[in-house]
Amino acid sequence: MSSPELIAEAVKKAAVAWIGGRPLWCVPVGESLATVVGPREQPDPGLTASTVDVTLRGDHGGAIVTFPATVERLSPGGERWEEVVPTLTQKRLNLPGTDDTVARWTAECAVYTLAPLGQGEQLTPGD
Repeated sequence: MSSPELIAEAVKKAAVAWIGGRPLWCVPVGESLATVVGPREQPDPGLTASTVDVTLRGDHGGAIVTFPATVERLSPGGERWEEVVPTLTQKRLNLPGTDDTVARWTAECAVYTLAPLGQGEQLTPGD
C-alpha cells in the first residue's frame, strides 16, 4: 500500500493522533481529522502553526505513519464548523448531560481540522 493510501486508511480509523509527541483526541471527518482544544478539553499541542506533523497508530497500537498536515481553525457558525462540530460532539465521551457543548466550545475552545498535505515526497512511514 502506498503512503497516500496508508494515510487515508489510518485517518479513517484514527481516534488519537500525536502532534509534537503529545496525544490528541480526534475524529475522522472526510479525509481530515478534527479535534477540539481548550478548557475542559485537551491542551493545544501547537495547532497555531499552519502545518504540523501528525503521527497515527495502526491496529497493533504502534505508530504506522507520520505525515504533514495543514491546520485550519474553524470559525464558529461557519460552513466547516457546522459540518464538523456535530461529529465531534457525537464522538466526545463523558460529556455531562447539562453541558451545552457547542456553546462552550464557541466561547472557550478552538476546533481544528488537520488535512494531510498528500505530497508523496514529504510522507514518511512511522516506526
